[in-house]
Amino acid sequence: MTDIAEKIKFFGRRKGRTIRKAKSYLLDNFLPDVLFKPEKDKKIEQYFPEKKNKYYLEIGFGDGEHIAELAKKNPDTGFIGVEVYKNGVANLLSLITGIKDGNDEILSHKICISNDRTDNIRIYDDDVRLMFSLIPDNSFDKVFLLFPDPWPKTKHSGRRFINERNIKELARIIKKDGILQVATDHYVYKRWTLEQMRNNEYFVWTAKTSDDWRNPPADWCETKYQRKAIREGRKPVFFEYKRI
Repeated sequence: MTDIAEKIKFFGRRKGRTIRKAKSYLLDNFLPDVLFKPEKDKKIEQYFPEKKNKYYLEIGFGDGEHIAELAKKNPDTGFIGVEVYKNGVANLLSLITGIKDGNDEILSHKICISNDRTDNIRIYDDDVRLMFSLIPDNSFDKVFLLFPDPWPKTKHSGRRFINERNIKELARIIKKDGILQVATDHYVYKRWTLEQMRNNEYFVWTAKTSDDWRNPPADWCETKYQRKAIREGRKPVFFEYKRI
């Protein structure tokens, strides 16, 4: 274990319900093909088979719906997706390959990306803070932090991802004029994000009117979690910050 790993304590689930046969097979046999293994000073473009026009990072991609759809719509963009939750990683692999639970007969063949996709997603299946020190400055055009755990209790506020240390790291790896996009449906995290981002020297809030943060961006890809939040009466907000 490295020194940084010893200092970082992870809070949250790493695995949920039992992962069925097809997705377990993908974890064992396809994840290694798209696994992001950061190396000191290695440029992001070097992790993809061909150079992309832009590079995006999604921190905590959940079930993978957002990154999978956005990557499909933007084949010329390279995506790094970060998620520690093994069930979510397995679901993203299912979306990338088109192999769903029950497709066990295909598992005797070599697993490939589905024909309607390009090879533009890499997956880091651990705490994003562990890879920060290995990412070169000015690596990403956009970073997504969508519906992070709000840790609503005051005593747990130190666990919230938006904090002074992480903001500084994000500012380092995001290019000038690049975008940090934060979405949340929790009132505590809404206030917390606005407060933390207002008191920093790296980013400026791009909103001009309330519609700019009450409505999703034009290229937004709706997720299962978002739909659930709306059904339960929680209104998501979408904060966008530009690196200055």
